[in-house]
Amino acid sequence: MINHDIVVVGGGPAGMAAAIAAYDNGVRDVVILDREKNLGGILQQCIHNGFGLHKFGEELTGPEYANIYSKKVAERGIEVYNETTVTDISKEKIITATNSNGILKIKAKAVILAMGCRERSRGALNIAGTRPAGIYSAGTAQKLINCEGYSVGERVVILGSGDIGLIMARRMTLEGAKVEAVCELMSYSGGLTRNIVQCLNDFNIPLYLSTTVVEIHGEERLEGVTVAKVDSKNQILEDTKRYIPCDTLLLSVGLIPENELTRSIGIELNNITNGAEVNQNRQSNIDGVFACGNVLHVHDLVDYVSDESEIAGKSAAKYVNGQLSGGKEIDVKAENGIRYVLPQKINLENTEDIALLMRVDKPYDRVQITVKAGEVILANVKRIRAVPGEMEKIIIKKEGLVNICDSITVGLEEI
Repeated sequence: MINHDIVVVGGGPAGMAAAIAAYDNGVRDVVILDREKNLGGILQQCIHNGFGLHKFGEELTGPEYANIYSKKVAERGIEVYNETTVTDISKEKIITATNSNGILKIKAKAVILAMGCRERSRGALNIAGTRPAGIYSAGTAQKLINCEGYSVGERVVILGSGDIGLIMARRMTLEGAKVEAVCELMSYSGGLTRNIVQCLNDFNIPLYLSTTVVEIHGEERLEGVTVAKVDSKNQILEDTKRYIPCDTLLLSVGLIPENELTRSIGIELNNITNGAEVNQNRQSNIDGVFACGNVLHVHDLVDYVSDESEIAGKSAAKYVNGQLSGGKEIDVKAENGIRYVLPQKINLENTEDIALLMRVDKPYDRVQITVKAGEVILANVKRIRAVPGEMEKIIIKKEGLVNICDSITVGLEEI
């Protein structure tokens, strides 16, 4: 049995930022367990720019952003177990992992979960048709092109307009492919506005909203797809079906937190985010187990992942040093147009100003988002436009939390 003060599971942007913050807040015995050969996680395949604007004030590619943090990890002498896969974590914070040396057992004083997220697969969509070559998740295609140097196709249809799908529409175009269509089941895009402009509009790539792929055609290789419009209940409109010839279908149909370990420990999961329910310290209902980054909820920007993970790392250090005491917790509830809010709980013991992160349930023009405790308004903000693809943030001042005894609600109203 190996003993460490803080064990971080995952060496992507969340895990690195959390480990660095824990180290900088006084805990020197911090280790990172990562299944990949090198630190950086998904950033290593994201060769486009747009990272680091908020965190460093400059545009970086994914590998450049990852390199900044991996250097910080190395400068601090934080130990990294590369090519190490965690298979189990107990409530007593005993981690079981495996690598080329065999099976490891590590006892931790605190654990930070930072495993990131994964893409939904075709199997989760139940699209009718055959199983030819040429169907990829958008992230898989991205890795094949950017890391392995493969060309995955020449005529492409993309299902889903999340950020990965939008970015891959541009990437495929730059590789010389023809992107025939980006289809989106919802009546709005789930991606950042800047990605819609820079990845679709700038390249004249058509985006078809309220449209989905209903059938796949081809035997050995994809030959085409049938797409159709859907109504307000997502039911197929038969008379809108049309065939699009293509040899490649990229699926960008949502990201899911890698929460198998989270669930196995016994951590309460949120039914909207599919990640852990946490308080403002990013601590779960299991004492000394924290979560951050995309394993907690899917973020817009890696800069925000780093910010949140620093909270988790700092809190884990406080926990190890006996500075993070228990206390009364109140619920934070989403209502009236807010799909979810995080953290879901607030610990009232020695609290500081708290940033609430949230997403709206559909696009809105001119809204006011209000945080209340009963009838008392704790904070509110006005937005000219609010969309599900872009996270909103509201700061609650610690003074407003003094006399709260029950719960906090977050809702919006159109103005």
